[in-house]
Amino acid sequence: MIETARLILRGWGDADGETFARVTNSPAVMMHLGGVAPAERLARLAAEQQALQARDGHCFWIVERKADRALLGFCGLEKGDVGPIAGEIEIGWRLREDAWGQGYAKEAAFASLAWGWAHLDAPRIMAITTPANRASWGLMERLGMTRRHDLDFGHPAFARDHPLSAHITYVADRPVH
Repeated sequence: MIETARLILRGWGDADGETFARVTNSPAVMMHLGGVAPAERLARLAAEQQALQARDGHCFWIVERKADRALLGFCGLEKGDVGPIAGEIEIGWRLREDAWGQGYAKEAAFASLAWGWAHLDAPRIMAITTPANRASWGLMERLGMTRRHDLDFGHPAFARDHPLSAHITYVADRPVH
């Protein structure tokens, strides 16, 4: 478990999948992720995150607001599985719409990066998004990540001519102390 001033990042419990789906599976949240997802896909996501936490000790953790214990979404680290991030440590986040613009994603992402540097021996942590997802790549830049044009790719989940096919890649190299 990771605690920040306002948040708790923790592994997924059995009941979290349903709550996560209810609060994040909206057209606005899923706009850059292929649209509202079928319930089966979200159930698989929850099970995969539980398995990753058990196997690796980290995943895209549940983000809870301390003040009211509301589930805001996820943020964390897992092994990437697509394009140039396959096998690399990936940072990712997805927060419910009413949590946007309040600094929660930044707070959770900085805490996830700090945890990664402290507990993993990865030389870098990577992130991907679509060029149109300005909020996401803007956060990547605020985290100190660097855009790597040479690692941009077409996401295999989308046809090459699909607007969500093009993905951009950001990298944070391990800090030198």
